[in-house]
Amino acid sequence: MNRLVLAAQVVERGALRYTPAGLPALDLVLDHRSQVSEDGQPRQVAMQLKAVAIGAITRPVSALSLGSPAQFAGFLAASRNGRGLVFHVTEVHASDAPVAPV
Repeated sequence: MNRLVLAAQVVERGALRYTPAGLPALDLVLDHRSQVSEDGQPRQVAMQLKAVAIGAITRPVSALSLGSPAQFAGFLAASRNGRGLVFHVTEVHASDAPVAPV
């Protein structure tokens, strides 16, 4: 199974574009910060992740303000150039409060 759920903030959003199939697409950079437990020890996690929203999901994703917290769900796939991964967002749920460490 390839499913990722991530609490993050949108820190970059590209201009709306269209795929060759005519679907709307939106490139994003998501910022995630949390504290997790690894082998019983607390660990700070901070990362930025390239993401893309394709299709109807572009509407709610584009409505998010930069820096606003949300929960994103989707899957990971190879980037178009084959170098690295891209998070394909298929669901988004806006949060009222800042993203809190887990």
